[in-house]
Amino acid sequence: MAIMITDECINCGACEPECPNNAIYEGGVEWKIADGTGVKDNYTLETGVEVGANDDQNPIEEDYYFIVPDKCTECKGFHEEPQCAAVCPVDCCLPDPERVESEEDLLSRKERLHL
Repeated sequence: MAIMITDECINCGACEPECPNNAIYEGGVEWKIADGTGVKDNYTLETGVEVGANDDQNPIEEDYYFIVPDKCTECKGFHEEPQCAAVCPVDCCLPDPERVESEEDLLSRKERLHL
């Protein structure tokens, strides 16, 4: 499953530089699929919507850091554990129960993001 950041986030930013997929953004910041990935063309989000790699996407959260589920691989293929959770001082980077995904799904996403 993708990792999510709960509203207990203290906005310290420790998690952001640790993400190998650049899936973590500060609250209120627009994001792009191309940020930190190898995607250069269109990309199909998990909702089925196709977006351009450099198209600005609306922030998922306004008040605290957030993780883009379409870019989160739980660090599979990079590290043994999610790095955001490993460095979070308040333990607010948790598995998202709304987004249960297999290791195969996460590794497939990694391959699509890092062609």
